[in-house]
Amino acid sequence: MNRSFIVSKFGGTSMGDISSMERSATICVERNSSVIVLSATSGTTDRLIQVAKLASTGKTEDCEKLVFGIKERHQAMMNEMPQNHTGLSILHSYFTELDLLVQNISLLKELTPKAHDHILSLGERMSSLIFQQVLKTKIPNKSVVLLDARQVIKTDSNFGKATPLISEIAKNCQELKTDTVYVTQGFIGSDADGNTTILGRGGSDYSAALFAEGFGASVLEIWTDVAGIATTDPRLCPEAKIIHEISYAEAGEMAQYGAKILHPATIAPAVRKSIPVFVGSTFEKDLPGTWIKQDVENRPAVRAITKRAHQALLTISNPSMLNAYGFMGEIFGLFGKHRISVDCVTTSEISIAVTVDQTTVENEKFIQDLESVGKVIVETGYSLISLIGNDIFSQANLAKSIFSSVDEASIRMMSLGASSFNFNFLVKEEESKSCIQKLHRNLIEGKK
Repeated sequence: MNRSFIVSKFGGTSMGDISSMERSATICVERNSSVIVLSATSGTTDRLIQVAKLASTGKTEDCEKLVFGIKERHQAMMNEMPQNHTGLSILHSYFTELDLLVQNISLLKELTPKAHDHILSLGERMSSLIFQQVLKTKIPNKSVVLLDARQVIKTDSNFGKATPLISEIAKNCQELKTDTVYVTQGFIGSDADGNTTILGRGGSDYSAALFAEGFGASVLEIWTDVAGIATTDPRLCPEAKIIHEISYAEAGEMAQYGAKILHPATIAPAVRKSIPVFVGSTFEKDLPGTWIKQDVENRPAVRAITKRAHQALLTISNPSMLNAYGFMGEIFGLFGKHRISVDCVTTSEISIAVTVDQTTVENEKFIQDLESVGKVIVETGYSLISLIGNDIFSQANLAKSIFSSVDEASIRMMSLGASSFNFNFLVKEEESKSCIQKLHRNLIEGKK
């Protein structure tokens, strides 16, 4: 592990304008960051997605307006920096690239996954170019290099949600200088043929963790617009408090089950190299934030409560499978075939119920494949509430506290026992806020 080698990632709100970038650059100087991984400026990725869709449907005028707005915003930000002909030239080359991509998509009236990934990469590439100029003004005596993440983050060719090739990434990182400050992009990579790929929405956190793993960093920092990981979403429960220290296992469960602070895959590379992860706010940089570590001193039964909204419940049943084998294997084979992840599962002799994101039920081919195995019942409008903690199923009287907190809710499904770190239950979306507030009051605040 490199001593005092810090990888810092900044989200879209931290890149929102020049003043935000300057605030982030000051943090980089104070923390002595070695690799800085950046998201696109806030809202840009959503606009690029919309540009691609409009171009593919021939809505040229609407598309041109959006493209103009994207260019204007980034040009205005670059204009606030000391004149730099090289930086301007690169930015204008990105604009040309965007124009050509839009023209090709419009001409073919087809948005291929490859073109989609390429057009989305421009958000991070533009923000990192501008941020490099900002950081140079803060540390003029250091070498600040704009690194194209696609040279380092090698992936497969699964456009839209590419899988990183860990050993190749490590090799590429080891070939870079450790006495240089690198400014690079989150979210993007490239396949063996040099095609641009993306790691999926929220993938900038993952990119930062991959860089940290590849360099053997001493710390991975995730800078966002909130001051750390909270005991629950403060928008749902104003009494939520920042957690100052949390284990990898707990944070991974929180990420998986709806905490917006981290991408679910972020923790895995950090765990592999035992790299501590710090989560803090760019806008309140002096607050203690949250440290995510292998081992923590305080291990409460319930650390936090998370929520995954827009959940669907799929129940697949087939009476002929009574006392037969292979039923579940066949069903999960279909989930694997369609690359769909399952959150919670309950089973009986002739049926299986699983929770999935609600968008899954729009996949007609997937539902048809399930119907070839058994009768499929689809229920929507649910939220999955998860209690995250330690040794949950061995805590005396915990079940009583939980069920007394949600005694007025209609619980559709529960999942406990697969992990000692979580207890999940499915409730109607309209009941979720009240459930979380009551659970937080009883289990975390210690009030009745």
